[in-house]
Amino acid sequence: MKSVALSSKGQFVLPKAIRTRHHWQSGTRLIVIDRGDEVVIKAAEPFEVTSFESATAPSVYQGRLLSLADMDSAIAAEAGKQK
Repeated sequence: MKSVALSSKGQFVLPKAIRTRHHWQSGTRLIVIDRGDEVVIKAAEPFEVTSFESATAPSVYQGRLLSLADMDSAIAAEAGKQK
């Protein structure tokens, strides 16, 4: 275990071995999590974590229900416009 010193600006340098192991380079965004008696540093996810709605959640779609054939037809029509 290596120790690091905190600068007067509250900065420290992660040891190179740790940066290399995690493939962290200059500019890597990190998240700092305070867990009371410990601080966890981990790479930020490139995208915000998402969650799915429950299958029982009310639908926001208010139109008529479409069959798979209706959807395939609409996709084919739009794809034809893209040419």
